[in-house]
Amino acid sequence: MITNREQLIINFIKNTQECSSKEIFESVPISVSYATLKRILFSLKSEGYLVIKGKGKGTKYLISSAFELIQPIDIDKYYEKEIDERKIIGSFNSNVITDVLKNNSAFTEDELEKLAFLQKKYTENIAELSLNEYQNELERLAIDLSWKSSQIEGNTYSLLETERLLKERETASGKTKEEATMLLNHKDAIDFIIENKDYLNPLSVSKIEDIHSILTKELAVERNIRKRRIGISGTNYNPLDNEFQILEALKNTCDVINSKDNIFEKALLTLVLISYIQPFMDGNKRTARIVSNAILMNYNHCPLSFRTVDSIDYKKAMLLFYEQNNISNFKDIFISQFEFAVKTYF
Repeated sequence: MITNREQLIINFIKNTQECSSKEIFESVPISVSYATLKRILFSLKSEGYLVIKGKGKGTKYLISSAFELIQPIDIDKYYEKEIDERKIIGSFNSNVITDVLKNNSAFTEDELEKLAFLQKKYTENIAELSLNEYQNELERLAIDLSWKSSQIEGNTYSLLETERLLKERETASGKTKEEATMLLNHKDAIDFIIENKDYLNPLSVSKIEDIHSILTKELAVERNIRKRRIGISGTNYNPLDNEFQILEALKNTCDVINSKDNIFEKALLTLVLISYIQPFMDGNKRTARIVSNAILMNYNHCPLSFRTVDSIDYKKAMLLFYEQNNISNFKDIFISQFEFAVKTYF
């Protein structure tokens, strides 16, 4: 989290728009040495909150265009306000895709170092597994992902019931046919991306639609880009309702994701932006989770099962991005779930 003295510095730079370290030192009441202030400014820049302009004595500090995107937000405090009390970005903001995310990294240097370390551990671990052992672990992860991704969408199958369904095709008593179909579709989609690792590289609208079609097969869900308005429970955020604007937003998203060099950023942006655009009448978050995992697997990165994430926490973090275009809490979920996957399955 941002400390009190860091917040005072950020507030001063926000109000001043651009200022030197000397101006900050003389104006912000934080009682630190000039050397300590310089270290704080360097840290804020490393974390992506500040950018610098000029060199030497002419150096000026400005708030980064990514600040609103990545600044830490206390999510419990945020949701203390009821839905109609929260001040939000109520409509789709294309700028967050075509400018902010295109030109900035969603991760800090420290976060990328942590993810790279975990990926190295994953690579070392799977090198010691036989092909059969690796496939067994991947199967276990696929079952967990099918269960959790469905649970997030309200499916009531337990993990054990899901395993029985996917392995033995045995449905659980007291559950609906639609719940079983949702789970089976997840497994089909995961099997597809395992068998066709490079299918989503590069990412395109038609390929996202293909994954959505697998996930919604035999369910009462319309295919293709939606043509009607939808509402999202728990928020006053209104997604785009024009088919052509939705298509443009999805194309822009694919362009930004394809332009990123870092695989973790590709995967994170896929998770968040497909959900944000809501291109389909239903099945958007399911599609985002599978496509994101397909990207990770295409580059031989560890996939995520999301098994230990709390469904409510997942939805709150997603709604925070809808309402404030802030990715901080969802990014924390991504990192923690990547760490869990590396340590649990491989």
